[in-house]
Amino acid sequence: MKRIGVTGHRHIPDELHTHVRAAMTAVFDGHRGGAPLEALSSLAVGADTLFADIALASGAELTVVVPSGDYEDGFADAAELARYRALKDRATREVRLPYAHATDEAYYAAGAYIADNCDRLLAVWDGAPSRGLGGTADIVEYARALGKPVTVIWRAGVKRP
Repeated sequence: MKRIGVTGHRHIPDELHTHVRAAMTAVFDGHRGGAPLEALSSLAVGADTLFADIALASGAELTVVVPSGDYEDGFADAAELARYRALKDRATREVRLPYAHATDEAYYAAGAYIADNCDRLLAVWDGAPSRGLGGTADIVEYARALGKPVTVIWRAGVKRP
């Protein structure tokens, strides 16, 4: 089984949505007819949920990595929480990390778990440093240090909010 993980920004500029969706879809389409696929995601708003939608539509099995016991409290509104729960309900597997609270350390541990357990990491990343421990840049650096292939999805000149 091939394992594809994701890390990425929660806020993807509107002008990038089509580009990001097409790039992620192309990765999954490139594996059609090959070994079964597993997609690893924490299902955060933004890149993670978009990735999970595409993975499931492509027939991949979804593994959800839950950073903390109170992770659901971090969703800003009822629609975001409902989307998270709907995707989580469709997951084949759920990995719960032993953190009680959603801290930067818990987020880093979730990203590291995904990097440790994937064959390839997709990073929806503007190339800028992380805004806190466990951000996209940290996980890209961690995955690269492991020697994992990292595919960065972004477009030059586009700024993240």
